[in-house]
Amino acid sequence: MKEKVVLAYSGGLDTTAIIPWLKENFDYEVICVCVDCGQAEELDGLEERAKACGASKLYIENVIDEFCDEYIVPCVQAGAVYENKYLLGTSMARPLIAKKLVEIARKEGAAAICHGATGKGNDQIRFELGIKALAPDLKIIAAWRSDKWNMDSRESEIEYCKAHGIHLPFSADSSYSRDRNLWHISHEGLELEDPANEPNFEHLLVLGTTPEKAPDQGEYVTLTFEKGIPTSLNGEKMKVSQIITVLNELGGKHGIGIIDIVENRVVGMKSRGVYETPGGTILMEAHQQLEELILD
Repeated sequence: MKEKVVLAYSGGLDTTAIIPWLKENFDYEVICVCVDCGQAEELDGLEERAKACGASKLYIENVIDEFCDEYIVPCVQAGAVYENKYLLGTSMARPLIAKKLVEIARKEGAAAICHGATGKGNDQIRFELGIKALAPDLKIIAAWRSDKWNMDSRESEIEYCKAHGIHLPFSADSSYSRDRNLWHISHEGLELEDPANEPNFEHLLVLGTTPEKAPDQGEYVTLTFEKGIPTSLNGEKMKVSQIITVLNELGGKHGIGIIDIVENRVVGMKSRGVYETPGGTILMEAHQQLEELILD
C-alpha cells in the first residue's frame, strides 16, 4: 500500500501543479485538504479539479466560525496590526490551517504533509512551525524548496500543467497571487512587483471599490460588544462570522479598508501587497472606540 501525503490545497496555480509533481517525484497517494476560512466562490468546482489532477480525495473543512471566534476576535481584542497597516488576514488563518492539516494527516495515517508556499515568504514558516509543534514526526514537503522542483515562475507552472493535460481557469498575465478568507483578500504580483507602479484597482479589487467610486452618502453602523466580543449589528443579534460578512459588504461598498504596503517578511525580504479588509477595518475601529470609552 502506498504511503499518503496530505496536500494543503487551495485550487490555485501552485497547488494545482503540485498534485502531478508529487505523483511524479514521490510514490505517494495524494490527499488534498482545503480549509475553508471563508474563501467563498473560490471553492466552486474544487473537488472535480483536485481529482482531475490526480488526487485520490479532497477534504473541505469548514472552520469559519472557529477562525472568527478563536483567531480573529483575540487579535481584534489585542489590537494586533503589523507595521501600522496590515490587519493580519493571512497570518491569523495559517495556524488554524496547519492544525486541520495535522488532524486529517492523523485520520488518514499519512506520512507527510506538503504545502505550496514559496521559499521567499512568511507562509512556509507559519505552516511548518504549526505542523512541527503539533506533529513533529510528520515529514514536511515544501515543494518550492525541494531540489526536485524545477518550476521558477507562474508561467513555467502553467506550462507544466498544460503538459499534463490540466485545464486552468487562470492565466499568467492576468492573474494576481491572492489569498482570501472571511477577514480579507491579499493581492501580489503583476504591476505590484514594481513599487513605482500604481495598483490597477479596476482589475485588482474583489471585495469592494475605490473611495472615488463609493457612494457620496455615508451610513451609520451600531455594534454591540459584550466583554470585548461583537454580539450584534444594528440591533440584530449575530455570530461574529455573520457580523464580519455584513460589514464586508458595507465596507466594500464604501471603499473602506484598502491598503497598499511594502512590508518586511520574516525571511529578510521586502514584499509589496494590496490588502482589502473592509469589514475588519470597521470592526477594529469600533473596538478601538470601545476601548477609548471604557479603559483607563
